This record gives sequence, structure tokens and C-alpha cells, in this order.
Amino acid sequence: MSTPAELTPQEAAALAHVKAAEQAAAQIPVAAAVKPRDIRHAAVIGAGTMGGGIAMALVAAGIPVTLIDANDDGLARGLARIRDNYDGSVKRGKLDVATRDERLGLITGSTSIADVKDADIIIEAVFEDLGLKQGIFRELDLHARAGAILATNTSGLDINEIAAVTKRPQDVVGAHFFSPAHVMRLLEVVRADKTSDDAVATLMELGRRMGKVSVYARVYPGFIGNALFRNYNREAHFLVEDGALPHEVDAALKDFGYAMGIFAVHDMAGNDVGYQTRKAQMTTRANDRRWNDLIMKLVEMGRLGQKSGKGWYRYEAGDRTPHRDPEIEQYIVDESARMGIARRPISRDEIIKRCMYGMINEGAKLLEQGIALRASDIDIVYVTGYGFPAKRGGPMYYADQIGLANVYRDIVRLHEEYGYWWKPAPLLDKLAASNGRFADL
Repeated sequence: MSTPAELTPQEAAALAHVKAAEQAAAQIPVAAAVKPRDIRHAAVIGAGTMGGGIAMALVAAGIPVTLIDANDDGLARGLARIRDNYDGSVKRGKLDVATRDERLGLITGSTSIADVKDADIIIEAVFEDLGLKQGIFRELDLHARAGAILATNTSGLDINEIAAVTKRPQDVVGAHFFSPAHVMRLLEVVRADKTSDDAVATLMELGRRMGKVSVYARVYPGFIGNALFRNYNREAHFLVEDGALPHEVDAALKDFGYAMGIFAVHDMAGNDVGYQTRKAQMTTRANDRRWNDLIMKLVEMGRLGQKSGKGWYRYEAGDRTPHRDPEIEQYIVDESARMGIARRPISRDEIIKRCMYGMINEGAKLLEQGIALRASDIDIVYVTGYGFPAKRGGPMYYADQIGLANVYRDIVRLHEEYGYWWKPAPLLDKLAASNGRFADL
């Protein structure tokens, strides 16, 4: 981040907004008399990368954890990964040996779900599969003690459908951590229809104990963060189909202030992340709108990203630097022709508008429907969890600076040109007409 001397007045104001947004996020709609439940012991279901990271975040707050996996091999891998993470921190001087040993001593492994019996909170962190999660929550209903909080780390499934399989929906809440969970500061706390006030308050407070920024949300596909990210991601891919190349989109985003462009991020995370889910959705999705399937085709070509040496870019052995690859660039050009799209030069300005304004429009829908409490909550989710440049204050703050009438005018034009995905949010229409701002809501 820039030092204060290097900041423009606009950037300094944006950073002040981010700081205020973080404090405001703690104010949630529960009665002042509601007290968080006491959390002295936790259980985490699933010893994968996410479950292990959540366990590490909990023990860093001094909370003993029972880490449960379906089988001995999975549990052993998970415990070994946790030890490796701690050993790496010791090597880098971020952690001393005594603290590492103390934290490892707070984690107990198990392959029996019945071992949740003493936990005050149970956090499920298995694959993003509704049926699998519902099966686990049916078992938790049998084994968890009365009054235990049952949290799901889903990144966007309907938590009402998970809560419905239990006899205690008031105790079920969304706890969307971001990977790696022991490092990333954002925690989306998601209230389902029957979640009690004290369950929400408990998770918000637990997030604070773990050093997280806890942000309240309601049930919606993708909650706050992934709901906006879908729009950002989709437009970036459409831009590549329309005439830009991956390095051009990424360069514009880095120039805007992102540490990495989206295609470099895909390559780092693995282009195959979410592949099976998307593949399953393709058979039932609506055919009245445009979809972006280029990333699916890359996976089928074996271009998984850094781990395979090729993705949207190519990589040299032992080096994570993305290099342009004429092979994939030609493939993209050929795909545009196959789809009947006449490619054209695309400016930096268009790249930024299409990537940012899609998020802003979606944010307006979340505010209108009460999914997000306030515009600044959306901003802090994006700055804390998605790499949005802090010196621009977050997507909704950025929109206020441009002027909502200007944003709305461009979205109307994009809707006329590109259709379905750009339908303007009614709230944005209303604010633009009255010279309003998201900050005034």
C-alpha cells in the first residue's frame, strides 16, 4: 500500500472510508440485550485445505479444535498440512517453536462425527455439494449438544436448505471463510431465515476473536462477495471473447490497482476449480443469455494454470511469472470466430467499466433486497477478501465518486448492447435520477 506521502487526497479519503467501513461492519441488526454464546471448544468437519485453515484460525484464538475427516488418510494429510504450514511460519520467523507446539497441541484429530459432542461450535468445511452438506447436518443433529452452533462454510449454497434437514434451524448459520482461512481476514456471517440473533452475534464475535473482519449477509447465491465476483469474472471472459487478450485485461486491472489480473489469478488458483459444478449446471442453465465457457475448454485442454505449466499464460519450470502464449491467444481468436463474434480492439476504459460496473449493479441489487446491510459492507468485503484496491475505497464507494448518474447511463447503454446480464438495478435507477449516493442509504 502507498505511504501517506504518496497518496492523493482522493486516495486518502478512500482509505479513511475503508477504515470506517471495517468498524461499521460490526454493527448488525440484533437487539443490544442479545449476548453471544460462550465458545470454549470447536469442531471442524473436513480436514482439507479449508478445514485445516479454519482449525488454525481457531487455535490461534486459543480455542481447542477437534478436526474430523471421513477417513484416516484424509485426516493424516490434513494434520500434516497444518504442521507444514506452522513449520513454514517458524522458518520465516513469523512463529516461534513454543507457539507452534502449543497450537498443534490444541488440535485433536478424529474420524468419528460423534466426536463433535463437546463442541460449542461445529464448522462444516467439506466440498460445495448440497447433498453432502445436508447429510453431514443430519448427523450433526444427532450428535451435537443442545445449544451448539452448526455453521456451514458454503461459499454460496442456500443455507435454508441445509438448516431444513435439522431439528434446530435456529442454530444453523453460514460461516464463509476465505482461503487460506488462517491468513485471509474476511468472514461472511450469513443469516438464514430461522437463524437466531444470538447465533449470528456469536459468529460475528468469534470472527473478531480470530482477527477477522466479520461482515453480515443474508442468503443469496454467492452471498455478497461471490455474487459480485460472478459479474466481474463473467465480463472479463466476455472481453476476451470480444477482442481483448488475457494480458490486456490483466494489465488494465493492475493499472486500476489490483495486485494481480483475473487471468493470472485463475492460473494461480487452478482453472479446474469449480469445473465439475459448472459442468453439471450447463445441462439446466437458461439459453436466453450469453455464457462464458472458455475456461471450461482450457481445463479440457489440460491448461490448468501454474500447476500444469500452461493456462491463460505459460510458465517456466520453477517460476510463477505469467508469459504470453501465442498458442492460447490464437485459440481464443479462433473461438471468437467460431462463436460468430467479430473481434475488435478494446480500450482500457472499456475493460475497467465492464469489470467494475457489473459489480456495482449487482451491489445495488443486494442493497435493495437487504442481502447486504450497507454499501460500506460490500466495500469492505471486496477490499478485504477480493483484492479490490483499498485506495479506491471499494466498488460502491468508487461508484459514488464517479457519480451514479454516470454509472447508470453506461449500464443502460451496456444493457442495450449486451442484453440480459446488464439489466439496471432499480435502486441504481432511482439513485441516479435523484442525484443520490449509495453512502446516503
